[in-house]
Amino acid sequence: MTSTETSAEQTRTVLITGSTSGIGAATARTLATQGWHVVVTGRDQTRGAAVVADIEGGGGHAVFVPSDLASPPEALRDFARAATEAAGGRLNAVVHNAALCPAVDTVSLTDTDLEATLAVNVRAPHVLTAALAPAMAERGHGAIVVIGSWMAHVGHPFVGLYSATKAAEIQLARSWAAEFGPRGVRVNTVSPGATRTPINASDGDVIARMTAGTPAGRPGTPDDTANAVAWLLSDHASYIHGAEIAVDGGITATRSS
Repeated sequence: MTSTETSAEQTRTVLITGSTSGIGAATARTLATQGWHVVVTGRDQTRGAAVVADIEGGGGHAVFVPSDLASPPEALRDFARAATEAAGGRLNAVVHNAALCPAVDTVSLTDTDLEATLAVNVRAPHVLTAALAPAMAERGHGAIVVIGSWMAHVGHPFVGLYSATKAAEIQLARSWAAEFGPRGVRVNTVSPGATRTPINASDGDVIARMTAGTPAGRPGTPDDTANAVAWLLSDHASYIHGAEIAVDGGITATRSS
């Protein structure tokens, strides 16, 4: 093995979907500070370039590969190949973070939002895992983290479809743990609670009230989730398979209403 090949073997590479802002961007920055080479992806090239520049400005390594996760399966497989190539020919980890959350009731949900949410939240993670996990399994080592949600465990009148898709992703993660774990690929879920992100910046008061009575007494931050993801991808979590870690300030376990 040449020195170049040895270096490639030692480099840890990760693809994070929906990593141009919010939890995804925080996870990209956190992993980059820990030496991971990060493939940042999303639809907005300007925001993606900003995340990459931020990482590189801090001495990390990142590259942006555009993606539209609502695309048909074959386009998703093309994206998987492009992301792998951008990572130097191999990916050690995947974080399924991208999601759509139409905040409407069942009757108000449009057909367009229905199809897009199912595509991004369920179909894309499934197709990308099918495309990327086998190479990890062949090498005998890899990790996948699904970003779930506390809302997968409670009823809510305005985000029923989102909650259902998150429940589906959490179950897929369990099934993938059973399928790929025996071949060295660990699959787990991190489920954030009510977390302040750029998407819900205008709802800060609502989130503050929602979390005031939790054990943590505050909303979550993207970094809270990012730190849990980083731990799950590390060797410190080598015995963790098929788990769901609630990074939610205790809202799921202690919610009274």
